[in-house]
Amino acid sequence: MTKPADLSFVPLDLETIATAKGRVVVFIDPEANLDQAARRVNRLTKGALQRFVESDAFAKLEEGAAQDLAFPVGLEAEAVQVIRLGRRTTGEVARRAGVAIGRGLGAGGVTILAGGLRGVQDVALGAVLRAYDYADQKTGDKTLPGAITVMAGKSETLVDAAALIRARADGVFFTRDLVNAPSNVLTTTEFASQLEGLRDLGVEVEVLEEDALEKLGMRTLLAVGQGSESPSKVVVMEWKGGASEAPFALIGKGVVFDTGGISLKPAGGMEDMTMDMGGAGTVAGVMKTIATRKAKANVVALVGLVENMPDGKAQRPGDVVKSMKGDTVEVINTDAEGRLVLCDVMWYAQERFKPTGMVDLATLTGAIIIGLGHENAGVFSNDDALCSGFLKAADAEGEGAWRMPLGKAYAKQLKSRVADVKNVGGRPAGSITAAEFLQRFVKDGTPWIHLDIAGVALTSDESPYAPKGATGWGVLALDRLIADRFEG
Repeated sequence: MTKPADLSFVPLDLETIATAKGRVVVFIDPEANLDQAARRVNRLTKGALQRFVESDAFAKLEEGAAQDLAFPVGLEAEAVQVIRLGRRTTGEVARRAGVAIGRGLGAGGVTILAGGLRGVQDVALGAVLRAYDYADQKTGDKTLPGAITVMAGKSETLVDAAALIRARADGVFFTRDLVNAPSNVLTTTEFASQLEGLRDLGVEVEVLEEDALEKLGMRTLLAVGQGSESPSKVVVMEWKGGASEAPFALIGKGVVFDTGGISLKPAGGMEDMTMDMGGAGTVAGVMKTIATRKAKANVVALVGLVENMPDGKAQRPGDVVKSMKGDTVEVINTDAEGRLVLCDVMWYAQERFKPTGMVDLATLTGAIIIGLGHENAGVFSNDDALCSGFLKAADAEGEGAWRMPLGKAYAKQLKSRVADVKNVGGRPAGSITAAEFLQRFVKDGTPWIHLDIAGVALTSDESPYAPKGATGWGVLALDRLIADRFEG
């Protein structure tokens, strides 16, 4: 698995700047003032830094943007990276500055001259998150990123911050690796094995096999995977960091590959359906983060792991299957399979754990991409307070999220002639009717959020904190939601 770059906060040492390897980063505020460290770099480079700061190139830089001065005279570093950033800037802009650092991080590492920069933790997090490269399937020598050394004022107070950044990056990288992995590598069995590894962090992990799922009545989930040679599974993960209160539940769709089944997808782009387990991948990353940082909360996570393949045994359009809840579902389209997985897992989670709230995540619909593009996940909820808390957390973490409507008029589109409900309601409002289908399996009194992450789980271009490919979207926001909601 991909490991985040080593991160450390150390005191500012002006004497070591000249001999620092790799890259050196300096911050210049929009007024073009040089702090103590920048003045030292300027002297070492015989005024080159000051000349750049006085140039039109610096004036045109947006806040948080960077420019390299390559192979500077007077320094052993291969480059000085100049970043325009106000000394008191925090949040998204500071993280964007960190992303610029992480994007250029090489084997030689980087020394960040932060001094008294207020947003130093955000800069460090952005740098660690962006310094990611999925190379598990590549042969030959692999270039690992060097260490990130942050020279900061009062660095002794940032020890806990460094540990938290590492914990959060561990979770995000776990999610990215899972989502990036090809489906012949990340089978349902291998996925379950990866999740069992969380036991090393104190997570209780239970794997429910097909015979157990059959006894529980999870027929809609099993129907999705019945055309595949890979066995369907449900993995239950429990983190017991709180007192005796009921847990908060996270539910993830884990379709390790989605051909569409008998309702076969077009060939073009089908290779991207390795990411259709993105909801389960995000849930796994959140559990890794909260376990690593020893969150003082009770959280249970359940993921349904299946593969949707066309086969003589595969479910057909027109089939009627019974859910664990007892509702019968007419399968109109076998490519609308994620909701069939989630509805059984959601019902089981409520029956067994009686959670204080529930969030499900799924790369569920192409319709959400038409509506929101790749900038925002779709957020659907039956509880304003829980939804507001999540949107606040997502905004604080720079993870785009937009609330979408629900309503009985949409639910009417799911009315079936032969069963209790259809699994699709036609083209109009496709992401909303999918959420309405799921809401049918939410018990009265259970606060619930459905996150449709089809547009944000994996992107063809660079995303705010990641290179193209899996983003790890949602790990940061859900970790913050849990901290805000249960840890004060």
